[in-house]
Amino acid sequence: MSRNSPRRVMAVASGGGHWVQLLRLRPALRDHDVTFVTVREEYRADLDPHDRLVVVEDATRWDKLKLVKLAFQLLWAIVRYRPQVIISTGAAPGVLALQLGKLVRARGVWVDSIANCEEISMSGRRAGRLADLWLTQWPHLATDDGPRYEGSVA
Repeated sequence: MSRNSPRRVMAVASGGGHWVQLLRLRPALRDHDVTFVTVREEYRADLDPHDRLVVVEDATRWDKLKLVKLAFQLLWAIVRYRPQVIISTGAAPGVLALQLGKLVRARGVWVDSIANCEEISMSGRRAGRLADLWLTQWPHLATDDGPRYEGSVA
């Protein structure tokens, strides 16, 4: 597959600012077959009518049962759509998606939230170990071992 050919991409974000940050990446995804994954059905209004949306459980590390449900929902979506790349701006759904994406050999991209200006988020630290490309939006948070700074989506 050439570098410029369309890819199957799964773009994953929880709600609020994570979703807003993911939407700001849409121009980079426009030539690809994208499945958006998020935690609220009402976010469908943010997408074009032809865009694919999967809604999953809104879970945090504090609710283990919801995390299990979220994991099964993500696994189903990953098996169904077979993404070649999974990109996330956070939080729990993105970390789990990167981890489960390894089952189908999907490449992982983590873009840590612009809101984390003083330190990498806890989800970002976990995802950084899973991601093939780990990015921060703050130059002073970049390190030789990751994350890298390549700009901001703000």
